[in-house]
Amino acid sequence: MPDDTKQPWPDLPLDPWLPTYRSLHMWTQIVGKTLLACACPQNHWWHCALRVSARGLSSASPIRQGERSIDVELDLVDHALVLRADGGRTAELPLVPRSVHAFLDLYLGLLRGVGIETHVWTTPVEVPDPVPFDRDDAPGAYDPEAANRFWQVLRRCDAALRDRASGYLGKQSPVQFFWGSFDLAWSRFSGRRAPERPGADRVTREAYSHEVISVGFWPGGVSAGGVRVDEPVLYGYAAPEPEGFREVRLRPAAARYDARLGEFVLPYAAVRAARDPAAEVGAFADAVYVAGATLGGWDRAALERTGATAAAPAPR
Repeated sequence: MPDDTKQPWPDLPLDPWLPTYRSLHMWTQIVGKTLLACACPQNHWWHCALRVSARGLSSASPIRQGERSIDVELDLVDHALVLRADGGRTAELPLVPRSVHAFLDLYLGLLRGVGIETHVWTTPVEVPDPVPFDRDDAPGAYDPEAANRFWQVLRRCDAALRDRASGYLGKQSPVQFFWGSFDLAWSRFSGRRAPERPGADRVTREAYSHEVISVGFWPGGVSAGGVRVDEPVLYGYAAPEPEGFREVRLRPAAARYDARLGEFVLPYAAVRAARDPAAEVGAFADAVYVAGATLGGWDRAALERTGATAAAPAPR
């Protein structure tokens, strides 16, 4: 198998693949909502996230019902949704252009075929003007080349972020894909409770119950807050955001604070153009963490391996 570590990182301009993006977003939400219903709960909703796999995106936890247990994978190499059940049974659904409603019906039928009967909440989340899955009959698109290119970007960012994890001794999440916001995320925690957010729903309360610094990759589009970003970006934020965080000058130099999002962003184009894109992702992840942890008064000496992260950042 060729070594692709020396290959250029794939380009992923937003507009050309938006129809496929939408299909994948809704399909991952359908899979994720199955995990929400049937997987064993974990803190911060980690049980219903997806993970980057050797072939696409797979369930972080098994779907369980009684004594039955199955894994789900969106294979973005051979372009099929694959169910693998205990006892060796498998079932596949080709990923081809079809409506969200048609995908839902075929997927639920596939689940029934391996012994899983479940209800999927049909309202999409974190998208403007959501159309319930079982009423979304608009023709759907699926471009296999675009979907594979997206996975190629995800797996490279996933690997670059995983490489930073060994330097942190505190609580941290796996690198995982959240189907609501359609982004890859890695989070580090201080170990302290965060102030409660007035008016927050139960999902947000649990997700941000503790001080956290998160970084990840988002292909762009419209955020849950209605902010449009017309290019793929690496992002990073601290919650709660400490005073002075947004004024910090981060490395790499192309990183900037986007006040609309309340996050630092680093254009993916700048990552691709770097001599070592993986190192660029790692440098950004470290810089966001160091800025947030230093200004937020985290106990860095206890949370980090010696020499694993950089010094405190300089203000702008």
